[in-house]
Amino acid sequence: MARKYTGRCACGAVTFEFDKDPEFIANCHCLDCKKASGGEVATFFGVSEEDFRLITGVPTAFHYTADSGKGLDRNFCPTCGARLFTNNLETFPGLVFVQLGSLDRPELIAPKLEMFTKRRLKWNRPLDLPQFENMPS
Repeated sequence: MARKYTGRCACGAVTFEFDKDPEFIANCHCLDCKKASGGEVATFFGVSEEDFRLITGVPTAFHYTADSGKGLDRNFCPTCGARLFTNNLETFPGLVFVQLGSLDRPELIAPKLEMFTKRRLKWNRPLDLPQFENMPS
């Protein structure tokens, strides 16, 4: 049976899928996300490890220690370099944070909050969503 959500890298070498609708969907303005995404904001969402499944390819993981001091693995395609997801998060065990842009149908998921807004650049206007200066608790 086909999964509800599918995603892939830019070249299609790495593909993944999951079924459950994510609950935590964020636009993050922290410096770590800015550096990792190459943009002003990163949009990602949490998927349980049990629901997330790699279909094809083997992503390359880059282990990173965030400003919080906690470790995580950023996964990207070794062929095209597209960032796909983050796992092995010490702060959020059991979750995979998927990059919204890696979905085949990103329009199915919309952010529910913005966080680390104290780092938002002045030209970027807040969305009509709950706003958090830091990590929401």
